[in-house]
Amino acid sequence: MLAITESAAEAINALVSRGAMPEGSGARIASNGAGEGLELALVPGPAEDDTVVQGPGATVYLEPTAAQVLGDKMLDVERYTESGGEEQLRFAIVPQGGPNGQVPGGTY
Repeated sequence: MLAITESAAEAINALVSRGAMPEGSGARIASNGAGEGLELALVPGPAEDDTVVQGPGATVYLEPTAAQVLGDKMLDVERYTESGGEEQLRFAIVPQGGPNGQVPGGTY
């Protein structure tokens, strides 16, 4: 099952709050339709066949293909600097576990 770091949950919560989304809203990860990758979007709730993953106050919905691909992965947030020097955050899919099966930032 996809794990969610505390940092990713905080970012999802901030985006949902900023977007004035209704109760039960979360992030949905789905294939992009062209079979070339995955997309993350904020949604008011799950689609019929979505797998629901709960984090620390955040919810992620996985469409069936995404759930299969991300079963042993972790959703995290990475900081990066744009060419203009502005720091940004972006979601990242990374392998779960470290040397002792630990996940940085905790998982839920």
